[in-house]
Amino acid sequence: MRQILALLLAAPALLYGQSGQEFQIKGVVRGLPDNTVIELREQDPQVATPVATAKTQRGAFLLKGQLPASNLYSITYPGTEERCFVFLEPGVMTLSAHKDSLSAGVLKGSAAHDAFADFSRTFTPFFGKLSQLSQQINNGADKDGALRRQYDATLAATQTSVDEFIGKNSSSVVSPFVILVVSQFAQEDQALLEKRFEMLSPTARESLYGKMVAKSVADAKVGAIGSLAIDFSQNDPDGKPVKLSSFRGKYVLVDFWASWCGPCRNENPNVVEAYQKYKAKNFTVLGVSLDRARDPWLKAIKDDKLDWSHVSDLKFWNNEVAQTYRVSSIPQNLLIDPDGKIVAKNLRGPELHERLGQLLK
Repeated sequence: MRQILALLLAAPALLYGQSGQEFQIKGVVRGLPDNTVIELREQDPQVATPVATAKTQRGAFLLKGQLPASNLYSITYPGTEERCFVFLEPGVMTLSAHKDSLSAGVLKGSAAHDAFADFSRTFTPFFGKLSQLSQQINNGADKDGALRRQYDATLAATQTSVDEFIGKNSSSVVSPFVILVVSQFAQEDQALLEKRFEMLSPTARESLYGKMVAKSVADAKVGAIGSLAIDFSQNDPDGKPVKLSSFRGKYVLVDFWASWCGPCRNENPNVVEAYQKYKAKNFTVLGVSLDRARDPWLKAIKDDKLDWSHVSDLKFWNNEVAQTYRVSSIPQNLLIDPDGKIVAKNLRGPELHERLGQLLK
């Protein structure tokens, strides 16, 4: 569940823009003293105010109010880490749980929650395995490529299960939620994102998460493979402007990174090796740093021997080039051909060398 929540919170924010509809949760949490405050909360930790509250009497309570949109919420009470995750929709629902095991609570009356529970049971093991393998690969444990093959096989199995889930639940508001969660593992696959969006019913598309998927589809078209790269200009460490278009006539890898990004620093030796191998064959690199301080940025360039052009506006995640290309995680990169067209994205490890070898024979 923690992997699912982390991926959910990494998805792009979107205002609900929907009028509220009434909901009621008639609940019993066994073992709680009278007048315990029960809270219904959003998953965003920056939202301090509960959606609804109620006090228990003999363990029973009634949460009710206006639901901004069908969404994932949690039910908890002050002074505990215990919580019951519920995917709510307008209507009347019931909850049965014990104070020491809220996570095992049983919610009835919400078809959306039933679909979410099915999703959680199916995909939590997948996400746990992908997270574990990704961490091992980023820590340099994949000496012979076996971990990468395991990761790719697990991701392929996950993607197949996602398509099956959406096919069975095309009208559920949970399906676009699933699309968003899984897209965090395959951000570069615009065609897959669009295909899954087309599988959704009109009702699911108009839901909170449906609108988020629609926005992701639109954003994915920016910097898509086959499109012309959007030109930009940003200052190098000496304060001189560098334009992407000044590299026309060469293959250029636009590398989004930062000194504070561990996976970026782990990947840097691979990029250095590729640069040294192909720099005499019409290839170069343009580093776009999401640093927020000049000294760590320059130190990382020197320490990692990144002997190519670098730019940054030192605005952290608000870097204007990163904003233009909808970069929400790093490392990321774009490979641009001599005509300014994007020919590949997010090439790492051996894939970078293989693709360059194909293009720069």
